[in-house]
Amino acid sequence: MTRNVVISGGGTGIGLAAAQTFAADGDRVLLLGRREEVLRKADVPGALTFAADVGDVAGARRVARFVADELGAVDVLVHGAGGTGQLEPRVERDDPLALVADNWNVNFRLNTLTAVLLTEALKDRLAEPGGRVLFLSSIAAYRGSGTGAYAASKAALHPYAHDLARQLGPRGIMVNVVAPGYIEDTEFFGDAMDEARRERLIAETSDGRAGTPGDVAATLHWLASPAAGHVTSQIIQVNGGAERGH
Repeated sequence: MTRNVVISGGGTGIGLAAAQTFAADGDRVLLLGRREEVLRKADVPGALTFAADVGDVAGARRVARFVADELGAVDVLVHGAGGTGQLEPRVERDDPLALVADNWNVNFRLNTLTAVLLTEALKDRLAEPGGRVLFLSSIAAYRGSGTGAYAASKAALHPYAHDLARQLGPRGIMVNVVAPGYIEDTEFFGDAMDEARRERLIAETSDGRAGTPGDVAATLHWLASPAAGHVTSQIIQVNGGAERGH
């Protein structure tokens, strides 16, 4: 049966790979993102697109209205939106403490609020039983991210997912988190990746390779399948062994 799959951050990277995986399985996919031109270029057969900032209350409500009109119920909700703020306007600050506040606010807005607001806006439209909510965290949630802001904003998804799993479990809705390690072929690192850093990150893995968006998409697809019908409130790490299970 065709499912309705909503994916934030669906125009690039892991979100796009997930969209392509679900679409290839015959599901109807809605791609969400802030950049309309990126969504239009996404190679996902039959996908709907809707440009909105889901880190904003008004944007999340606009998505909810669109979903109500075009889809009705949501079988699978995948939270791929996020980042470290590379696409945000540069803010000049003389006060270094104000810069810290800006960085933390941006990261929590991009990585935590986007997921929370979109979930809450669509919560009553999740299919029951059988609905799925899938969050994308990061290996950084376990080991830090340099400044701490990105890592903390991803780690904040974990307790939210656990609370949501308890809340939605009686409705037959499973809630899980996927935490990738180093994934190539995304926009995440921008210009911040050099060969030495790449080699170091790959060397941390047990299988000696970088991850791909397809690796994560396959895990998301399995978690959304009937085979994972008794899997909820879990954090699944996809990192080639770079970080051990907790």
